[in-house]
Amino acid sequence: MLGIMLVGVGGFLGSVLRYLVGGWVHRLLDNPWFPYGTLVVNLVGCLVIGFLGGLADNRQVFSPESRLFVFIGILGGFTTFSSFAYETSAFLNDGQVVAASFNVGLQVLLGLVAVWIGGCLSRLL
Repeated sequence: MLGIMLVGVGGFLGSVLRYLVGGWVHRLLDNPWFPYGTLVVNLVGCLVIGFLGGLADNRQVFSPESRLFVFIGILGGFTTFSSFAYETSAFLNDGQVVAASFNVGLQVLLGLVAVWIGGCLSRLL
């Protein structure tokens, strides 16, 4: 139950941060034609998870509970793209190029297909 609470509270904080940062970028650029807010959120999330993941892997500075709160909760609520990038990077660091490529291909291709299918289903209603 503690793990669920940590992920939930962290997810709430990450989602609020995503909303605030994305909106700030959108206002700063005065209604851009491109989703720069999402790009900034994803890049910041990747930078943060890379840095904190390095600390966690190299210095063991995170307890299992704090990993749940920060990595899955806050960063998961902020952007799941950071998790995707971190996991792909871990494959590459382990020399698993095929697994990394498979992960990228599946995530992108199946994600786009799922969005398309969802749009088709919505038009059936």
